[in-house]
Amino acid sequence: MPSQVTNYKCPACGAPLHFSEITGKVECDYCGSSYDAEEIEAKYKEKNAEAEKAAQEDIKKEYNTNDTDDSWGEEGKNMKMYDCPSCGAQIFCDDTTAATSCPYCGNPSIISGQFSGIQKPDYVLPFKFEKKQAVEALKKHYKSKLLLPNAFTINNHIEEIKGIYIPFWLFDIDVDGDMSYHATRTTVTRQGDYKVSHTMHYDVYRSAKINFEKIPVDGSAKMPDDYMDSIEPFDYKELKKFAGAYLTGFFADKYDVDKNEAAKRADERCRETSLRSIKNTVNGYDTINEISRHININSKDVKYALMPVWLLTTKWNNKNYLFAMNGQTGKFVGDLPVDKRKLNFWFWSVAIGASAIFSFLFSGTLGNFITGLFS
Repeated sequence: MPSQVTNYKCPACGAPLHFSEITGKVECDYCGSSYDAEEIEAKYKEKNAEAEKAAQEDIKKEYNTNDTDDSWGEEGKNMKMYDCPSCGAQIFCDDTTAATSCPYCGNPSIISGQFSGIQKPDYVLPFKFEKKQAVEALKKHYKSKLLLPNAFTINNHIEEIKGIYIPFWLFDIDVDGDMSYHATRTTVTRQGDYKVSHTMHYDVYRSAKINFEKIPVDGSAKMPDDYMDSIEPFDYKELKKFAGAYLTGFFADKYDVDKNEAAKRADERCRETSLRSIKNTVNGYDTINEISRHININSKDVKYALMPVWLLTTKWNNKNYLFAMNGQTGKFVGDLPVDKRKLNFWFWSVAIGASAIFSFLFSGTLGNFITGLFS
């Protein structure tokens, strides 16, 4: 039976290939040859077709001949076992893994069967930042964090760093919106010894048509949505037609959140953005209160893409900390611990400083003057 796994190897020497973030080429570390991803993909077209066919055959038989056995327990239900085409060893991974490496021979392994049929991505956005740049970004993230525990940076060690292609759904959506507001504008005039306020009331209406293109929603249930939202935006001008050769040397997951479920988040993002955009056109009033709204969401198209993300995990005081970096733009996000002693120090420093200023202002001549105003 044909394997669902493809190992991309150098046509010149047969050594493993990997995609280079710097050159944008698929390169061989042994003989130094480099190739366009599309060129390598064309050479492996037949093997990838065989891998996809093998996956389809397993689906039709309603079982996977490479499934793990019952000794794995509950975890085994979400695990798959594949044969490495290079050394014949068994590769264990969860059922969403689409790119990994053989733990024995180290060859990058693309599980082409995960991209068969409708599960094949339309696009891939290649990595532009290397692993060492992700590590440097983490160190930079630590700097100027006054409340960060000293021991965290001194004793902190990166538990894992992984370059992974995250599945994303890209939605094209049209929004029609109608909103009405009650607004006021107040002017004050002096009439003799009196100040007179004049308040004008307005009914304000807005109607808008807004077109959104490629609204991203991550299709991985394992990835925290807030992290994936925070590393946006991606530069879509660099999207490539999907080719498995771009994945060599990295990890990749296929989606486990389908497009219908992801569409709910995309619709909500477009709805909230539309509401803000429409309200921002209502200017020049002192008060603005929304009276009614009607927002109609129309999804036009959806594409499936793999986006580059560096994931870094660290451990401190028995707690794991996750950091994520956009593998194309370098945008970095992640939570950090807070040193309670430093927090207390800064709180009391500010409190004591404010108390000293207050005491100064209300002492002496200045204090007597200010106190006299309220006596």
